[in-house]
Amino acid sequence: MVAGLLVMAMSAPAARMLSAYPQVPFEEAVRDLSSPAAATRLKTARLLHEAAYPEAAVPLAQLIADPDDTIQLEAIAAEMNVFRADKIVPRKRVGFVVEVRKSLEAEAAFGAGPLALGPSPVPMAVLTALLTAARDDNPRVRLEAVYAFGTLAVEAGGARRLELLRVSGPDLAAMVGAMDPAHRYAALRVLGRVFARRLGDPPIDQPVGDAVISALNEPDAPMRAAAMDALGAMRYDRALKGIGDTFQYHGKGGMAETALDALAHIAHPSSVPQFVAQLPSKTTALRRIAIEGLARAGDQSQLSAVRASLRGERNDSLLLAGDFAAAMLLPDAGESLAPIVTALSVPRLREQARGYLNTLVVGRAMAAGRYLGDASPAVRTDIVDALGDSGDVAALPVVERLSSEHEPSVARAVERARARLGQLRPAGA
Repeated sequence: MVAGLLVMAMSAPAARMLSAYPQVPFEEAVRDLSSPAAATRLKTARLLHEAAYPEAAVPLAQLIADPDDTIQLEAIAAEMNVFRADKIVPRKRVGFVVEVRKSLEAEAAFGAGPLALGPSPVPMAVLTALLTAARDDNPRVRLEAVYAFGTLAVEAGGARRLELLRVSGPDLAAMVGAMDPAHRYAALRVLGRVFARRLGDPPIDQPVGDAVISALNEPDAPMRAAAMDALGAMRYDRALKGIGDTFQYHGKGGMAETALDALAHIAHPSSVPQFVAQLPSKTTALRRIAIEGLARAGDQSQLSAVRASLRGERNDSLLLAGDFAAAMLLPDAGESLAPIVTALSVPRLREQARGYLNTLVVGRAMAAGRYLGDASPAVRTDIVDALGDSGDVAALPVVERLSSEHEPSVARAVERARARLGQLRPAGA
C-alpha cells in the first residue's frame, strides 16, 4: 500500500520533476488514470511520466490501450521512463501537458541497447499491454509499442523469460507479415533482440524462426539484413541455406558481410568450410567474421589455421579476433581472457571486446571474476554487465563481490546484474 503524497513517496530528483504540478496523492493519480475525461487521463500520464515511479508501471499499462492515440503514446513513453537507467525529463510542453514529439522515442531507446535499462523488473502486465498495442490501428502507436516491447522485454530472465518467449513469439512472427514495411522491419529487429539465444533458452519454435526466414525474400535490402541479423542472434540453423545462398550470391560488400556474420553467430559445424575459405580474404571484415565463426563453432583443430592466417598481421581488430578464437578454443579459460579484458581499455576496440566478453563469460564466471579488481571503472563495469547478461546463475556470487563498490557506474552495473541474475535462482534458494 502506497501512503502519503506522491511527491513525498519519491526520490528527491523525481519530486523536483513534479514541481510544475500540485502535489497529488498516488492513490488519486491512479484513480485519475480511469477518468472519463481524456484531458485528466493525459495530464496524469504526464505526471507519472515525469515521476518515473516504479509502482506506477502496472496502473499506467491500462492507458496503453486507451482509445485516444495521444494518451497511448504518453503512456508508452511513461512506461519507458520508469525502467530507464537514466530518466528523461520532458522539455517541450504545450500548456505543461502535451510534449511535442517528432521522432520515435521507443526506437531510440531500443537502439541504446539492453544496458540502457535499470534494475527494476518489468511487470508482465506492461509487456502484455505493449504487445497488444503493437497491433494498434495507428501506425505511430504500433511502432512505439513494438519498439518499447523490444526494449523492455530483455529484462526478463528465468521462468519469466520462458513464458515471455512462449507468449510473444506467435505475435511477433505474425508482424513479420504486416502490410506496413516499417512494422515488419521493427518486428524483425525486436525478434532479434528478444529471442537472441541465452543460456537455458529452449529451441526457437519453428513457426517463429521460419517467419524470419521468409523475410530473406524481401525486396528491401535493410529488411533482408535485419532478418539475417535476427536469425544469427537466434542461432536458428534452419536458416543456414538461405543465409548461405545470400552470401554466395553477393560474395563481397555489406550484404555478404551481414550474411557471413549471421552464419558466424549460428556457428553450425557445416559452415566451417565457408569460414576457412575466408581466412585469406583481402576484406578485413570478412576475415574477422570468419575467425569469429570458427571460434564459436568450437572446433579446436581450426585454431592453427586461424593463427597461420594472422602470422605477420598488424591489424588490431583481426588480432583481437584471434585472441577471441584462442579464448574460445583453448582450455585455459582464465589466462586467455586477459587480452580481451585489456582491449576494453582501447577505445577503438572496446565495442568489439565487449561483444567477445559477453560470449566468453558464459560458464566462465569465476575466470572473469579475476579481473574485477581492474583499476579502470569502465573495465569493471563492462565485466559486470557481461556477467549480468550471461544467463548464468553462477555469476551472481562473483558480481556480489562488488556489492560495496563506490564508483557510481560500477555500482549501477552491479545493481542491474544482481537483479537479472537473481531471477535465475530456483524458488526458495
